[in-house]
Amino acid sequence: MPATSLEVENLSAGYGQTKVLEDVSFSVPAGQRLAVLGRNGMGKTTLLATLAGQTKRYDGRIRLGSTDITTSPSASRAHAGLGYVPQARCVFPTLTVEENLFVGLKGRPKSGLEEAYQMFPRLKERRRNLGNQLSGGEQQMLSTARSILGRPSVLLLDEPLEGLAPVICEELMLAFADLAKTGDMTILLVEQRIQSALDFAEQLIILERGRLAWSGTPKALAGEHDTVERLLGVGGLLSEEG
Repeated sequence: MPATSLEVENLSAGYGQTKVLEDVSFSVPAGQRLAVLGRNGMGKTTLLATLAGQTKRYDGRIRLGSTDITTSPSASRAHAGLGYVPQARCVFPTLTVEENLFVGLKGRPKSGLEEAYQMFPRLKERRRNLGNQLSGGEQQMLSTARSILGRPSVLLLDEPLEGLAPVICEELMLAFADLAKTGDMTILLVEQRIQSALDFAEQLIILERGRLAWSGTPKALAGEHDTVERLLGVGGLLSEEG
């Protein structure tokens, strides 16, 4: 399905009685790329999990294009076009790479697997290996490819580079950039490697203690050194070219 917009309005959510997000609002136009930044523990992962329907929502609305998914269960959100690649990667350890990918096809012909292999040739080389026989980087490729095979209109990526070697990080970010260039997918990226996120994104939001503390473009943020230091703790490390 084609890319769709994502709109979040006054969203508050958390786990049980613990509220993590408070009154968060933002929108991402169809086909655009948004990076969600912030220090550890500020609510970034909770935001993506909430969009995917995996937390307790206290208030607010979520719209995927013209569809209100605020109260929809996770499976219905996926059916509506929301793809989610969680931080934990969540591959099936006792299934082969090919079997993992087959799950992501959601009824499409098996020939669709070639899309994953074109994006990540390494997966084709390892297609007979079990999920628990893959490196961390290969598991991330598998988790991402499995979600993309479902052809989501909005893709949520939660810290896809965490714990990976620089060469694997570069390979993944190139794949994400190629995916974004098609314009067929709206992408939200949570990432601690801030420069990678800035190089990728067209728009940014920064969370501070579960609230929206800043929004704008990478170029605008690079010019606000005090904001960068206060909200991200990396003053002087960002390029002003993005």
